[in-house]
Amino acid sequence: MPESAAVRGPARPPQFNVVMSEPDPKTGFRAFELGQFHFLRDDYFVHLSWPTPQGRLEHRMSADAFLRSLMRDVAWGFFYGWVNFDPMFGSRNLYGRVQFFAGRYHEAYHKAGLSYVEEFDSPFAMATCKAILRDWCSAGFDPFAAPEETGSTWAGPKNGDNIEAIERTRVATKRMPGMSGDSPLRDDLPVNRAFADVPQDDPVIEVEPGFEGKLHAINLFKYLSRSDVTWNPSVTSVCRESLFCPTTEEYILPIKHGNDRVEWFVQLTDEIEWEVEDKETGKPRARLLMRPGDVASMPADIRHQGFATKRSMLLVWENARMDLPKLYETGQLKPYPVEF
Repeated sequence: MPESAAVRGPARPPQFNVVMSEPDPKTGFRAFELGQFHFLRDDYFVHLSWPTPQGRLEHRMSADAFLRSLMRDVAWGFFYGWVNFDPMFGSRNLYGRVQFFAGRYHEAYHKAGLSYVEEFDSPFAMATCKAILRDWCSAGFDPFAAPEETGSTWAGPKNGDNIEAIERTRVATKRMPGMSGDSPLRDDLPVNRAFADVPQDDPVIEVEPGFEGKLHAINLFKYLSRSDVTWNPSVTSVCRESLFCPTTEEYILPIKHGNDRVEWFVQLTDEIEWEVEDKETGKPRARLLMRPGDVASMPADIRHQGFATKRSMLLVWENARMDLPKLYETGQLKPYPVEF
């Protein structure tokens, strides 16, 4: 599907004035605008609309699914590549600028000329997304938590807020957690209910004289067992552009991640089932079940979504080179990592 087929809004200059309404007298929620995208929430649903040659179209998402997806988009800084909230709506990171789209990667809507893409300065779009989260997340609802942990507090009219949950400080590791001057370990956090059997002992480090302070090790399973979020990779090892980003996963990955580079997955505990689709059309490509010790590569031309019945540990290995999207788009690199 050619990119040019999507209706495009005007490129927006840098601005930070979030466009929002007064609180609705019935629900208490504000409505928001991001360019030509309009966002409205009621007790159960988010209604988003966009312009097309046939008039404005409206799309509906369950409010909890929308907020879980938006929370990841915000926490990840629009992440690598595409963040599909569902088959219809999402964002694409252009690194400094960001596209929001509706129907662009839904084959039927795009072919019918009903898709829409608009590009924004990233800080402006981020300010709008954060404002939506602050207004639409009621007290008790944590969009990072598993449903068993946060319940149905997302539903109903506005009831306070949960700023502490949606404005967690992102872990910014320079080399490895626990090193001098680097991100802290999680010793002050409780062990998650699903990982009560994970040993909490720390490794013993013995170094030769003269190498004190130059060798570091952590119990990664202990570190992950104290994670208070799901589907949110945290950097635990940095070696130039090579990033180890382990995470704990439970229930459903809220988004379908469209890769702009190859990702490697290493299953550390329990199981995750992945559904893999063509990035452009959404047509099914593969389904795989990963068990402890399994290693999988997610190519640069797909979108994927994970499902975990029991909270599990997954290591995501990322290559942070900024020129990779262009190399893949121009065909200088093949979308898969290995040829047999």
